[in-house]
Amino acid sequence: MDDVDSPDSGPGTGFGRSSADESLEAGPPLERLRSVFAVYEVRTEGEDGDRIVYYGEPLQQPEQVMRELWPVFREEGYDLEIRTRHGEYVLVAEPTSVGVDGIPWTNVVLLALTVVSTLFAGSMWYHIDPINNPMEMWRAWPFTVAILGVLGVHEMGHYVLSRYHRVDASLPYFIPVPTLIGTMGAVIKMKGRMPDRKALFDIGVAGPLAGLVATVVVTIVGLHLPPVTAPTGIVDDPDAIQIQLGYPPLLEGLAAAFDQPLYRDDPATAVNPVVIGGWVGMFVTFLNLIPVGQLDGGHILRAMAGRYQETIAALVPGVLFGLAAYLYYVADYGLNSVLIWGIWGIFTAVLASVGPAHPVDDEELGTGRFILGIVTFALGLLCFMQVPIVVIE
Repeated sequence: MDDVDSPDSGPGTGFGRSSADESLEAGPPLERLRSVFAVYEVRTEGEDGDRIVYYGEPLQQPEQVMRELWPVFREEGYDLEIRTRHGEYVLVAEPTSVGVDGIPWTNVVLLALTVVSTLFAGSMWYHIDPINNPMEMWRAWPFTVAILGVLGVHEMGHYVLSRYHRVDASLPYFIPVPTLIGTMGAVIKMKGRMPDRKALFDIGVAGPLAGLVATVVVTIVGLHLPPVTAPTGIVDDPDAIQIQLGYPPLLEGLAAAFDQPLYRDDPATAVNPVVIGGWVGMFVTFLNLIPVGQLDGGHILRAMAGRYQETIAALVPGVLFGLAAYLYYVADYGLNSVLIWGIWGIFTAVLASVGPAHPVDDEELGTGRFILGIVTFALGLLCFMQVPIVVIE
């Protein structure tokens, strides 16, 4: 999943000013602006005076001004926004850089915490008691490698293509949370505008496709590892809460292709927890390909369908609420088993209201990328499961 930040619109802690006839050391020459934006005052803002603000009057529609000037500022190392301040139009140029400066301590600390949280969660899948035997948690390392592998490759797919298209992006932030898998996933943060639909598409599609490749590899490895067996007494304990996972078509297809069983006659025996890592990769792929807002599917569909994406996205929450209602009232699954689709219905409604990213150059995609987008959504459907988790009390 991705998070897009808007540049700060505040004036900063200090500023200097110059007339439109004075030259600035930073930023493009004023002559390159005057054909579409009549500049009458220039200010520098921010603690380091590195933000440049041009006051003036657009000579064309604001969107056309952006299309004309955004590449000019990008060449000089700036991201550009057109705004209004006190009834006046301004161009705000923020310096941008592609890459990582120094050691990303926040990313490192979150990764370390996620390693611990996934080891804790993985211990339970291996039937290790992490409370009474914390020194035994390390034995769940295959589970941790599987989970962090599929999530990390997914996010690095976004990061690599962001670098390729010169879009400023952070390294992945892993989110450690005490859940069944020990994490809520990972995100990268992107700053500034998308240059065009090609960049929006490539960055959006790279994560699911890269993550899906890692997921298939992890799943195949897990299917060939020995199953785990619960200790005597756990399965027959009337007070025990059992968790059963629903398997998507892709996982069932891989199991059939390699002749490895997913379902076993012995209720005390289950697949190797590494397979759970593959399951997570598939579930994350499907959720990220839901075509709303800033999700990967929203980016991809926005690049493919343009502004029609917002119309399609408006229908998604209703579909998810309808799925939850069907599973609860018709298929008679318990509330705990279908609650996830109700939660995602609310979440997608919020994302749809915020809207997708809007590229500066909104020209249509080529046929090749359009076909790849359709294939990507089809692969996402192979990762869908009506009831991901069944809770048996």
